[in-house]
Amino acid sequence: MQLHLDEQRGLSQLLEDYLRQWEERTGIAVEVWALPGGNVPSQVAEVVLTTVREALDNVERHSKARTVSVAVTAGARGLRLTISDDGAGFPLGTEGRGLRVMKAGLANISGVLKINSVLGGGTTVSAVAPLG
Repeated sequence: MQLHLDEQRGLSQLLEDYLRQWEERTGIAVEVWALPGGNVPSQVAEVVLTTVREALDNVERHSKARTVSVAVTAGARGLRLTISDDGAGFPLGTEGRGLRVMKAGLANISGVLKINSVLGGGTTVSAVAPLG
């Protein structure tokens, strides 16, 4: 499933469509807590889309989660992204291709990625990126 920014749909619509399709395909429930209203700069939006795709790929492949929660907000302090699952978690310090891709993308726009994972208690991926 591809996830790319286009001129016709904004970030919120793209995310909403992608999350719905991902939920239908994987059978993992998605709770959407927030999606950004208004425009997000295209460079930031592309990194958000990549981060969401990579995080959900990891959930699907590794977590054995039943539910994923997603929140993306944009405000005066920048864009915030949180993806949490109720899966198996993993030992911190483990870093595969997906985490490296997410970190690199965010670093390119002066953003930061944080991972919190508890064995048996799920994983939360958080990102913050400036909008200007």
